[in-house]
Amino acid sequence: MLIPSSVEARTLAEIRSSGTLKLMTEGAYKPFNFYQGKTLTGFDVELGTALAQKMNLKYEWKSAGFDSLLISLSQDRFDVVVASHTITDERAKSVDFINYYCTNGVWVVRQGGEKVKTNLRTKTIAAQVGTTNLEFLPKVIPGLPAANIKSYPKDTDALQALIAGRVDAWSTDEFVALDAIKSTTAAKLELGGTLYLQRNGMAVKKGNSTLQKALQDALSSLYADGTYTKLSQKYFGKDIRCPK
Repeated sequence: MLIPSSVEARTLAEIRSSGTLKLMTEGAYKPFNFYQGKTLTGFDVELGTALAQKMNLKYEWKSAGFDSLLISLSQDRFDVVVASHTITDERAKSVDFINYYCTNGVWVVRQGGEKVKTNLRTKTIAAQVGTTNLEFLPKVIPGLPAANIKSYPKDTDALQALIAGRVDAWSTDEFVALDAIKSTTAAKLELGGTLYLQRNGMAVKKGNSTLQKALQDALSSLYADGTYTKLSQKYFGKDIRCPK
């Protein structure tokens, strides 16, 4: 559980006074946030940049390990995290979310691998530390032994474990899975199936209501002017906002 800092986060007025919105992401979760050479890009990054521009602010991006992002947010190192966090009751105790897309938690296997969810309890499954892809495995696969769950620092590490045959399956986001299957054709990976539904959000420090509202208003404007749909189509071939 995250413990909120006693230091106040920057309010919207303070951010506007500085002229710059400080954003944070992981940088290792393609196609949402990743590096092309030294350039940070992806759906999360382009959307966060568009939000800052809609708010008439400059923007500054930084990246860090996924499991440290919400902790750093509580310590006021930046203003908003845009890193595909699944919204959970536990996380919502420590941060405030702005929902910006929906997806599925899925599992991926090598060709001929297990496609029946109930049978996964006898398999070894890889997932990234600090993610709901890891946290939810015992809940969505009853009887799965803790010893069969293998955690890795990055989602790409979990993917490589599957490709190398060190695990039987990889738990991840559906869009991440589809991108990996497409970009690693020699590995002959296949989508196993759906584990659970996800509502994902960008996060601000708990109680920072002025910034939360400003980001929600800016996101609504990006929905209305077609920017969100254009970015979503670019990365996923469809609009991934949650249905009303």
